[in-house]
Amino acid sequence: MEALILAGGKAERLGDAARGRPKALVPVAGRPLAAYQVELLASAGVERVVVSCRAGDEELFERELSGLGPEIVAVGEPEPLGRGGGLRYAARGLAGGGPVYALNGDELLDVELTALLARHRETDAAATIVVAPLVSSLGVVDLDEGDRVTGFREGPRLPYWVNAGCYVLDDEALARLPEHGDHEASTFPELAAEGRLRAFRHEGLWLTVNTPKDLRRAEEHFADAASG
Repeated sequence: MEALILAGGKAERLGDAARGRPKALVPVAGRPLAAYQVELLASAGVERVVVSCRAGDEELFERELSGLGPEIVAVGEPEPLGRGGGLRYAARGLAGGGPVYALNGDELLDVELTALLARHRETDAAATIVVAPLVSSLGVVDLDEGDRVTGFREGPRLPYWVNAGCYVLDDEALARLPEHGDHEASTFPELAAEGRLRAFRHEGLWLTVNTPKDLRRAEEHFADAASG
């Protein structure tokens, strides 16, 4: 079993917190962010991980993510290709055929990957995406029919699901990835229109690390886990 990790992010919004490192290698609780992904993949039996990164960062990724179990192969983009283009370009580093796991390099998840793969194989989907509940970043005010305020709720769960940046891709999905651009604006909508895209609901950990605030939340998560 193989996997792809998208790790071309520059960490510009993280500012000084990135310490000049690619976003997927920014330290979280003393370890590179992508190390948690590699360990998750290893627990699901993945033996080889292909990392899509910026040209020139290949040796850095291979060094930082070595020793976690899977073989790490970093593929540098010759130019910015977008997320879909990055996945397509990195897929040339795969040793075999699909299905493969694919993850965004700036996510922290505790998805049951073996269950995700099993669900994918039960269907005729070309790709299966992990979706997480949408939680409001704002508090909401509850009103009755007469506009009387009946209460307040902080961060309520909304009746929608969000793409959590973790997928299983079959050969067909890999072949239909764009050479440039975002697969979520092309490949996935096309597969959805054909009934070839499935979802796997995940209600556990899902943290995206884009800003210093996100980084603090990630640090707090691991601090809470250690104290618990």
